[in-house]
Amino acid sequence: MVSRSSKRRGVLIGVMLSAVIGGTVQPAIALPTRDTGDQATPVRKSPVRSTEQEIARALSASLRDPQWREQVRAAVLGTEDVDLQALAGRTAAPQGRDLLASVSAADRRIAGLKGLPASTGSLLRIRLGAPSMRSHLNAEATPWIAVAADDNAKALTAYDSQGHAHAVGTARIPDRPLYVLDIDVTKAHRAGLKVLRKAFADKGLTSLPSQAANSADAASTAGWWATKVTAVEVNDDQEPWFKGAAEMFSLVTGFGQDGTARVDSVDMPYLDDEGTVYYPNQILVNWSNYKYNLADVVMMEDDDGTNYRALAQAITTALLTVTDQGTYIPLVNAVLSAIPDSWFTDDPDYVESWYTLAQNSSGRLNGASGNGWMTVEPYFVEEF
Repeated sequence: MVSRSSKRRGVLIGVMLSAVIGGTVQPAIALPTRDTGDQATPVRKSPVRSTEQEIARALSASLRDPQWREQVRAAVLGTEDVDLQALAGRTAAPQGRDLLASVSAADRRIAGLKGLPASTGSLLRIRLGAPSMRSHLNAEATPWIAVAADDNAKALTAYDSQGHAHAVGTARIPDRPLYVLDIDVTKAHRAGLKVLRKAFADKGLTSLPSQAANSADAASTAGWWATKVTAVEVNDDQEPWFKGAAEMFSLVTGFGQDGTARVDSVDMPYLDDEGTVYYPNQILVNWSNYKYNLADVVMMEDDDGTNYRALAQAITTALLTVTDQGTYIPLVNAVLSAIPDSWFTDDPDYVESWYTLAQNSSGRLNGASGNGWMTVEPYFVEEF
């Protein structure tokens, strides 16, 4: 998807939707399409983005303090991402100390807007816009502060130390030093996964790890059959310089042994670079959890405004309306229809789909939209 060096943001969500139950299965939905045109699209300003812009403006003004400006510069040059709350919390510079309360409040607000618990902690990070800016980041420079935008944005809004807003084109990397304010996508992603897993477990759609270990149907006494991903590649030509890293996961869903819809999440943190083949040898589906033998895959990517609690509620509400009737039921329709339309318009949230994954599936499986592929094989997990 995107390189760690360029730190592209966005959580790639792979929603694996089981649809078994007999007969030949064909894709039952119209695939969402991504906007690849040259026309600028209207900017939808989410509450998360608004909060980030408030802090960006405040941070830019705080850089008038030479002591604080140098501390920020040293921190940014020393690491890829800097925890803004932690940095403001340990400075003696007045402007930095004054910024701390605002940043702490913004972190809590963003966690709430993303459906994450307050215990998630600090989320706002700053980083240098691009490695080429390092040569321009001297002690006399006062960088502008920009907020990472959607992939298809034609310009970023950046603030100078006087609080004035400037449009910075995204077609090329600017020569002047620029700090990008962003969210710690890794922390948000992992906290979000916990929210999803708990929500699914509370509705009886999955088992938490401790419950799964004690479940009689978690595996046979000898072991269980799985589908293992041996190689995977996803292409995304929309890679702007200002984005952060992707954190990916899959939701595997089907009918559980009791005939109730089931969802299991699988973290895929290694998927970073677009056009790169990864060889994870990762267990993707534990077939012993499911009553039937077929799965569909929909890969997606979240944006700043993703609310994990709302996402979990939408998916569980959709799946709980579907009952096991012994015939093919397209769960993929129920789930995708529950996800807000904004995920499929003007954003690169939809990435790829795979259909009819079965226990005996093996070899290369090309995605339905031509944007990715994976190779899989059956794998038997033996007990000790």
